Amino acid sequence: MLKRIFDIVFSSIGLVVLSPMFAVIWIMIKLDSSGPVIFKQKRVGKDNQDFTLLKFRTMRQFSEQGGSLTIGMKDKRVTRLGHVLRKYKLDEFPQLFNVLRGEMTLVGPRPEVRKFVKFYNEDQKKVLSVKPGITDMASILYKNENELLGSVQDPEKFYIEKVMPEKIRYNLDYINERSVFKDFKVILKTLNAIWLK
Repeated sequence: MLKRIFDIVFSSIGLVVLSPMFAVIWIMIKLDSSGPVIFKQKRVGKDNQDFTLLKFRTMRQFSEQGGSLTIGMKDKRVTRLGHVLRKYKLDEFPQLFNVLRGEMTLVGPRPEVRKFVKFYNEDQKKVLSVKPGITDMASILYKNENELLGSVQDPEKFYIEKVMPEKIRYNLDYINERSVFKDFKVILKTLNAIWLK
């Protein structure tokens, strides 16, 4: 209950405070490339239920057909503005609406697409017992995931066999020890890792 109150208060404040930035990003995306401003994608949430995740669009329209993973820093599907939005995680801001609607939480395991959830073993499926989050420790530790995937011969195989299990391990640790205090720490670490360096 306390976590839900925390989510509602801070996502509401975030949406109000960031609304001018939302407007600027909205205009810049429209000027940068054709297509919708908001990218919608089905992700797997709590209790293994699908929901629609919201992001600012960072790729050219219909680019998702080329694969679910973004590879390296020079993926041609990503727009010029998209590279900047991704670098500073600004594309994730619309997920504050997902938090307000109760589909996500501010801090929790990042939601995967169904394609990768199908590879979860029974123990790994425990990450689906909680709401997915906008940020988590795994996202901080793998903030350069795109470059990492761009350095291997088979990015999808490497993600499924190496990266994904490691991220899930961190998320399971979080679930076992989660608290509002720890959420504050993760948020501060996210700010430090992405925006303050």
